[in-house]
Amino acid sequence: MLFHTELTPDSLPVPIRLTDRIVTIGSCFADVMGRQLTDHKIQVLTNPFGTVFNPISIAKLLTMALRGTKPDESLYVERDGIWFHYDFHSSLWARSRAELCERLTERLATTADALRRADWLLLTLGTAVVYRHIQTGQVVANCHKVPGSQFEKYLYQIDHLRDELLKLFKLLRRANPKLQVLLTVSPVRHTRDTLPLNQVSKSTLRVISHELTIWNDWVHYFPSYEIMVDDLRDYRFYEADLIHPNTLAQNYIFEKFAQCAFDDELRGFVTEWASIRKALAHRPLYGDTSAHRAFLNSLLKRLDTLRDLVNVDAERAVVLEQLVLSAPVQKDESRQTNSAQ
Repeated sequence: MLFHTELTPDSLPVPIRLTDRIVTIGSCFADVMGRQLTDHKIQVLTNPFGTVFNPISIAKLLTMALRGTKPDESLYVERDGIWFHYDFHSSLWARSRAELCERLTERLATTADALRRADWLLLTLGTAVVYRHIQTGQVVANCHKVPGSQFEKYLYQIDHLRDELLKLFKLLRRANPKLQVLLTVSPVRHTRDTLPLNQVSKSTLRVISHELTIWNDWVHYFPSYEIMVDDLRDYRFYEADLIHPNTLAQNYIFEKFAQCAFDDELRGFVTEWASIRKALAHRPLYGDTSAHRAFLNSLLKRLDTLRDLVNVDAERAVVLEQLVLSAPVQKDESRQTNSAQ
């Protein structure tokens, strides 16, 4: 008897390898995927602009980075002595406009360099609903808690969304001909838009994603949204806010991702690394025994076998420190003899 419909995504025609470099951009699910990949020792630049939900802002930021243009001067905003920029997430802020400009310009340059060297761009689209700053007439990535009366909220027209992403993809292809793009629609529910509008928004993004994969053999799709709403399909897989997938759901989706996206070597490494991470978290039940020291030495050897593949210096340092702390205390026999006399 089946109690749910399991979704097993098709394997990507070009698998992700352990040595590949990845950039994630987009909604908060791009942060989740970035953290998961980083935890498994894959080289990732995770959401360098902070959370960006809509495709218009994503396209604008990546275009700005690749063309080397500076942030729009008309979109700086000051609130309570802190400076923000409407095109960037609120995690990017400064005490002065000049300081923020320098920080954002540096972040754009870093992202451009990463994109030109990357093997993969993981693009997570969150919503087709946008906020337009009325004074400048521009769509913004973040309102920074400025009064809502200064913005117009609406569903972006599907043809315009498609056009903006097509222009972005052409630019990406020119900047990095080897780049593979993996699209996904975020499984995070935008309930503030109302459930009906959230569904229209997600459907719009899904249609565009489908078309882009049909027209470009270097653009692929991973069904994180479909796994969440059809495979898992239960509120027990959400956080208490009933909006964000919980840790169990995130891990399940990542497992599905690894199955369809990773090559055999990377899948084998992920399995081995999961075992090593579990061993690193182990604490001895009976203190620093000889058995625990043998366990640590065995763990150190396992880490050493991976040194040619990934950087394990931090993990080795932890194990070596534990070995030092667990070393048996050597008794000074001559001092004991003198004391007895």
